Amino acid sequence: MTGPDASRMKADLARLVSFKTENPPGREVEAARFLSDLFRKDGFSTQIDQYKPGRANIIAKLENGEGPVFAFNTHMDVVPAGEGWSTDPFDLRERDGKLFGRGSCDAKGPLAAMVEAMRLLKEDRRSWGGTLLGVFVGDEEVASEGAKHYAASRPKVDFVVIGEPTSNSTVIAHKGSLRPWIRVHGVAAHSGTPEAGENAIYKAARFIEMVEKFHHDVIRHRSHPLVGGASLTITRALAGVADNVLPDRCDLLLDRRMVPGEDEGEVIAEISGLLERAAIEAGVLAEIIEYKPTTGGATETAASHPIAVASLAASKRHGAKVTEPQGFQGGCDLVHFRTVGAQGTVIGPGSLALAHKPNEFVPVDEFVTASLIYRDVAKDTLKAS
Repeated sequence: MTGPDASRMKADLARLVSFKTENPPGREVEAARFLSDLFRKDGFSTQIDQYKPGRANIIAKLENGEGPVFAFNTHMDVVPAGEGWSTDPFDLRERDGKLFGRGSCDAKGPLAAMVEAMRLLKEDRRSWGGTLLGVFVGDEEVASEGAKHYAASRPKVDFVVIGEPTSNSTVIAHKGSLRPWIRVHGVAAHSGTPEAGENAIYKAARFIEMVEKFHHDVIRHRSHPLVGGASLTITRALAGVADNVLPDRCDLLLDRRMVPGEDEGEVIAEISGLLERAAIEAGVLAEIIEYKPTTGGATETAASHPIAVASLAASKRHGAKVTEPQGFQGGCDLVHFRTVGAQGTVIGPGSLALAHKPNEFVPVDEFVTASLIYRDVAKDTLKAS
């Protein structure tokens, strides 16, 4: 059995990093075309699904007899590079055993390691049976439009490994998010005669106190052993049209983090109930004007499930420092694969603490080792009968 080709992996990662898939606007289609060409040369069938102009998913497939469908998934988009880089963020550089570049750990490093794992699996087809997929999507960093679009087609996927930076440990649960814009209403008036109106900012202040109390008394006590507590907070506030006019509205963006076991519909109803109480108890007229798109809800895979067992064993076998099941404080695309019936885990090289920062990097040893972990999880899950 051959092992990973580290030089080839670095070359793939350098090419992926060179595509400026900063989101917004994303522009993943060029990276998708590169991956399609790469996979076709290795004998995989491919499909580029351009779901919006410039936005695309790429699906690579290898059928190997009867058996389940196993998917590798991660995203091609990255957050904006921003300032503070020591080198060009889109020119992969190796230094001190680290590979620097935007997306090197989140999540083009995991992507390149998955590509290598798929090559290794193709070379060893006698050891597994079923269908192998590589589903690499757009827009995970903003609203998971790519994963949601893929899931809407109701594909058959039995098992999935999501590539995100976990230092090659195994994550089996993640939080979800919901972000409603709340509009608090007032009555406009000249600021010289404030008694002639109702200042929406003052109204909003009463509502803000209710949000803080609701988080403290209720929401934060909903906890999950792997991802911690649920939360409700306010992250943005917008009001006022002129220096001398009482604002007739104040818009507040709520950030509600959900833990596995919470139902999104029930959370929405709970927020609506808070608005009703604000009207009755504080005389605050407020409404939900829209929900900002987010990655999605929370989810969890049982630690006893075969995909979790295989993931934990492979991580441990290949030297992951943390060998117990882990949880993500943030969200990822696992939840969307769960909606089509797949069970899955999250594994990848690099640290989440370095993602989204200047001088993002992935350690070379973790990067190369990730391809072996991915290969072994797929083989153990798709064992030939």
